Amino acid sequence: MSQHQPFTSATVSEERVLLKHGAGGRAMRRLIDEVFVGAFRTDPPMPAGVLGLAALDDGAAVRIGDQWLVLTTDSHVVQPPFFPGGDIGRLAVAGTVNDLAMMGATYVLGLTCSMIIEDGFPRRDLERIVKSMADTATEAAAPILTGDTKVMGRGEIDGIVINTSGVALTRRLCPASGLRPGNRLIVTGTIGDHGMAVMATRHGLGLDLELVSDVAPINGLIRAVMRPNPSAITAMKDPTRGGVASSLHELATRSGVGIVIEEAALPIRREVKGVSELIGIDPLLVANEGKAVIGVDAGCAGELLALLRAQPLGRNAAIIGTVTAERPGTVIVDTGFGRRLLAEPEGELLPRIC
Repeated sequence: MSQHQPFTSATVSEERVLLKHGAGGRAMRRLIDEVFVGAFRTDPPMPAGVLGLAALDDGAAVRIGDQWLVLTTDSHVVQPPFFPGGDIGRLAVAGTVNDLAMMGATYVLGLTCSMIIEDGFPRRDLERIVKSMADTATEAAAPILTGDTKVMGRGEIDGIVINTSGVALTRRLCPASGLRPGNRLIVTGTIGDHGMAVMATRHGLGLDLELVSDVAPINGLIRAVMRPNPSAITAMKDPTRGGVASSLHELATRSGVGIVIEEAALPIRREVKGVSELIGIDPLLVANEGKAVIGVDAGCAGELLALLRAQPLGRNAAIIGTVTAERPGTVIVDTGFGRRLLAEPEGELLPRIC
């Protein structure tokens, strides 16, 4: 883990916050590290049995008896709010449920929902979003228990902003720092689907291709793969902002390991690959909202892959790489003809997609 500097305004490298600082790549991690971690550091440090902000994980955790109480929060600003395969409501619930699942907490106790709505926002659209949230919460067995509503003036926000928080319990906490050399890496399905679908809708590309977001709660999928042998899973990350590339870099950095990815093994839909080649955006950098990158013990990789593929949301799962002791914090792509360094994105190429 990086050594954090004491909190001062001078530690921020830029004088203003930019879109890239909320996009999931290196710029966002640097902002969090330089501003928030120092400000919210506890003194004395967190006691044993507490995983807090400094871990920079998908959530925090507190030991309660023989279980961990996991909590997480996320805000959603996707534009447009409706897109092929989903909407901001489904995204808000699935995103929070999936963050809990990445910590190993797949049984959700409850969610909160706070909405900030722009004056003039169509009520029929609000009702459609709320129904989508209710349906997704039912799908994930994650009840929405409390919330808050605010209305802002016209032009003060762009339509609607939704914050969701969640709490869940698990006996097996799975922090992102758990990768070990020799582990294999599995992605639970095709990559780049969500970001490409939102981009095509936002910009009206009118392509003769069916691009559909993958947004879905995957706590049931993760539960199924963890159930037989929880200790076989060493780390998990959902590749949202910054895509698979950002998640791999976070896993490598947190765990102090290197990662080698096999390019030919990456599951990418023909439609996504076609658009990525057309506009010059690597699918590895594009957000996903219904997938996970999972580190597993090498001896269990085949069994866990079969378990994933037996589930509807995991039928396109693939083993994509290996964890190494060489070059800690780096991600290498083996193209079959040579190797290249996979750079961590500085910022999201398409902001406001989750």
